[in-house]
Amino acid sequence: MFRDLLTRAMTTLPSQCMVCRAWPAQPVCEACVVRFAQPVPRCPTCALPVPPYRDGAPRECGECLKSPPPLDACFAAVSYAYPWSDCITSYKFNSNPGLSAALATLLRSAPWVEPALERCDLLLPMPLSSERLRERGFNQALALARELAPGKTDSALLLRIRDTPSQRPLGRAERQRNVAGAFALDPLRAARVHDQRVVLVDDVMTSGASLYAAAHVLRQAGAAHITALVVARTDDPG
Repeated sequence: MFRDLLTRAMTTLPSQCMVCRAWPAQPVCEACVVRFAQPVPRCPTCALPVPPYRDGAPRECGECLKSPPPLDACFAAVSYAYPWSDCITSYKFNSNPGLSAALATLLRSAPWVEPALERCDLLLPMPLSSERLRERGFNQALALARELAPGKTDSALLLRIRDTPSQRPLGRAERQRNVAGAFALDPLRAARVHDQRVVLVDDVMTSGASLYAAAHVLRQAGAAHITALVVARTDDPG
């Protein structure tokens, strides 16, 4: 199933593989996907790697047991490391939205992602600030969401109401302070999330500060269940 899903991801026009430079190939060739995207056990609420499950059932990491995050579930396809870090950087910063389909199918191949998509009522992409949207020309989270479940995607319900400095140079606590109060729901449509199963979509999760801030907003509006789906998870959240 894993190989079949990944094979279907690579059905766009041929090009050179971004990793091994094979030609012709899809954006990331099947051999590189199989080599670099093998599933690993992850905490089901923060998606950090955890020791192998003894009985096959996922178990939360120690940090989530001590301090449960505002998410009910969080799933990631791969670690934010070579070659995926390079692919995502190209995707976001080199105006390469053509990678959306391949990255979305990579995400679909991760355990429990497909059921999360089937069960959810709403798919909400993490919104960009107006400045970053102008710089990139597209919202990568929205592009991924539309590939994952276009009929459930709502691009205007979750809003970014405050531009913030880049999260990249900040530590974990600083990231949380940086995005506090940065998100809100459209006040005329906020009731739509009440008692709904909501999925948040983003490309990368580092500390989780942005996703957690958005989840708090959804929880306050009465969301019944909140899942985050990310292509890549930083193994050391800082």
